[in-house]
Amino acid sequence: MKPELSVVIPAFNEETRLPTTLGRVKSYLDGQAIPFEVIVVDDGSQDKTLALAQQIHSGFRQLRILANVRNRGKGFSVRRGFLEARAALVLVTDADLSAPIEEYEKLRSALEGNDGAIGSRALKQSDVYRRQSVFREWSGKIFNQVMRLLTGLKFQDTQCGFKLFRREPFTPVFAAQRTEGFAFDVEILYLAHKLGLRIVEVPVRWGNVEGTRVGLIAGLKAFGEIAKICWIHRGKKRGPLN
Repeated sequence: MKPELSVVIPAFNEETRLPTTLGRVKSYLDGQAIPFEVIVVDDGSQDKTLALAQQIHSGFRQLRILANVRNRGKGFSVRRGFLEARAALVLVTDADLSAPIEEYEKLRSALEGNDGAIGSRALKQSDVYRRQSVFREWSGKIFNQVMRLLTGLKFQDTQCGFKLFRREPFTPVFAAQRTEGFAFDVEILYLAHKLGLRIVEVPVRWGNVEGTRVGLIAGLKAFGEIAKICWIHRGKKRGPLN
């Protein structure tokens, strides 16, 4: 049976979190009465992430595993997972489930009349129950200001790793994506707006999970990636901005 929902989980050195995450995702989706698939994209992990996913697969028939030959970056892994997805709806979520899988219901409801719904930690109604460090919070705010200035996008939080897309309209977006690092979210949203797709920002429950994969160098590199994104796609038609 063809799935109605594909869940894409990029994973890099997630041996301590992935088994629990897959258990929670399976338990939740089993209760939703819809056919689904879960796609784990192992990004060249150096620990037991891939081996554990393969072990879990024997008791989780809806689980698919894609393994990158080497570490390519979160953007590459999400892109690969999305383009391999078979369902009409594709949910992208982080392996740490910092936004609980149950928040899917909020995105699904908000998707009516839209092509995409993105989770947000920055709206007034957002429930951030465990915050990041002061440094990371301020870095995120500066990143958002730079992003808004360069791209013209109005979103308050592009980097929350919890997003739901309609696969058909977003397939050309992901096919055109070039950013493999942590700024890939900006590129996806930037391209989507230029194609006239409609995206709504949705407040979600979110809690910081220790053991982030975003280091200082990767964070700084993301700032430069925004300018690169605008340069690469500068000639494409602009759609309506939210």
